[in-house]
Amino acid sequence: MINTRFIASILGRLLCLESAFMLPCCLLAIVTGGKDAAGLVLSFVITLAAGVTVARAVRVDDRLLSRRDGYFIVTATWIAFTLFGSLPYLLGHSIASPVDALFETMSGFTTTGSTILDNIESIPPATLLWRAITQWLGGIGIIVLFIALLPGLGIEGRDLYVAEVTGPIHDKSSNTFAATARHAWTLYIALTLAQCLLLVAGDMGWFDAACHSLTTMSSGGYSTKQDSIAHWDSAYIHYIFILFMFISGTNFGLLAAIFRGRSRRLFRDNEFRLYAAITLLAAILLAAGLATAGREPTRAFRDALFQVTSILTSTGFSTSDYLSWPPLLGAVILLLFLVGGCAGSTAGGIKCIRLLLLFKNSIAEMKRALHPRAVILVKYNDRGVHPAVMTGVTGFFVLFMIIFGLSSLVMSSFTDDVETACSAVISALCNTGPGFGAIGPAATHAALPDAAKLFLTLLMLVGRLEIFTVLVLFTRTFWKK
Repeated sequence: MINTRFIASILGRLLCLESAFMLPCCLLAIVTGGKDAAGLVLSFVITLAAGVTVARAVRVDDRLLSRRDGYFIVTATWIAFTLFGSLPYLLGHSIASPVDALFETMSGFTTTGSTILDNIESIPPATLLWRAITQWLGGIGIIVLFIALLPGLGIEGRDLYVAEVTGPIHDKSSNTFAATARHAWTLYIALTLAQCLLLVAGDMGWFDAACHSLTTMSSGGYSTKQDSIAHWDSAYIHYIFILFMFISGTNFGLLAAIFRGRSRRLFRDNEFRLYAAITLLAAILLAAGLATAGREPTRAFRDALFQVTSILTSTGFSTSDYLSWPPLLGAVILLLFLVGGCAGSTAGGIKCIRLLLLFKNSIAEMKRALHPRAVILVKYNDRGVHPAVMTGVTGFFVLFMIIFGLSSLVMSSFTDDVETACSAVISALCNTGPGFGAIGPAATHAALPDAAKLFLTLLMLVGRLEIFTVLVLFTRTFWKK
């Protein structure tokens, strides 16, 4: 059975951690005299009190965590963070409906970026900061942050790391998963600060720069403006976003290798080369389509590259409404929804590495049909891929498509628009944010019924934790001794 006492103790500590990130928002609300000050302070007190109570009430002797414990605690943590993370919206009177608050919070922590807010500029700055922080925390991973602190608890954290970090293959940049987590968060913080300074240099205000840096490096897409990045008609600012969105979709293990002077590893990596090729080719295709439709060539390329990078990395920012583009270009955007960025990044989607391995396995199967006695391995970075990895990749893809199909049927019962229903499911599962139909980049999810929002909230969690981590909890085997 799962180690419930130790899991409860960890959850309590994690809630204390969540309350610590509410504190800057409380201070900002007090300093600015925001109407949300009392609600934010009360949210901080409730979350901290709950965390301290649980952490101190449970005395733990057995500090061993199994893989089963890892799956349970990761899912439970994301649910708990969402429940308590919705308090600033409700108590601060920014969002009146509990369902809307849960949707907005889950969309934040899972870095989906879908929103129910129709007038973002009317939300107090401190609540907008909390909104950005939820995405920043969820981007690299709540548990990954906690693993960086785990040596004090006496556990190594491998199964927690594997349960939360995206992708079928998990690279380590050091001898322990705890050290790997620390390296990832150090790099994450450094890149966030770098983008913030570059945006300020482009005449963006400090508050907007800070919030957008938090939501760019997390591939989140929450903006402080209703028009998203289109609010700033600046080529410099747009290209800064393009650069850091592209970085956020890159495997953080490869980024860490660059800082250790091993830049060649980045360009030799099969997945990164595919990711870069898709970005460039899709941008050229969309730019050509926009230029043909009459848009000025340099602006066409900028808008195309921005939108490709935004959708491919599942960030969800926009400088242009792609629903107004020619239909063929919309089809390209839809395919980018599914692809996603690199494994080990903050991006959502199926991931380039899975699609690459599936393609290589298909080629290998054709060769095996011609040479049934030959031993033909699928290779990645010139190394053979273990059959168990290929089984996991195939299983993920099949399960993803099944969930997409069934969920689309469910969503179709909530709306008369099939385009909206299907794109809402893809957007939630791939943690992208905007979709097609009634939930395009210029619209919100506010008009959807509460049942649809709750259903999409669940899909966002399933998509962020890459299906298996959540669904394994509903199997009979998981609960057997």
